[in-house]
Amino acid sequence: MMTHYVDGFLLPIAPEKLQEYQKMADQSGAVWKEHGAIAYWECVGDDLDIQDMTSFRTAAGCKENETVVIAWIIYPSREERDRINAKVMADPRLKEICDENNPPFDFKRMAYGGFKSIVCYE
Repeated sequence: MMTHYVDGFLLPIAPEKLQEYQKMADQSGAVWKEHGAIAYWECVGDDLDIQDMTSFRTAAGCKENETVVIAWIIYPSREERDRINAKVMADPRLKEICDENNPPFDFKRMAYGGFKSIVCYE
């Protein structure tokens, strides 16, 4: 079994900001892949209201008019993740991709974490 390291993200977003976010995510994904990420996924909520389960909207702290984006980036290892992220954060294109003064979502409301894989089928 091959193991990987995964960065995961969950964030609330207003539907009218989705197009802007998608453009930013598409450009960001290209930067991460160029620097060595194995995979980069961004997904917007579609089927979120499952009876008797905690909603992703609740977990993300969505306001009434918001939906969620769940995203993940896959790396070969934790060490490679740290190396790749250092390169990505130093890449000047990242600052061009997102206007820090007017981002399409509130960075402070984004949940983020790194995860060790325990089961992986490819």
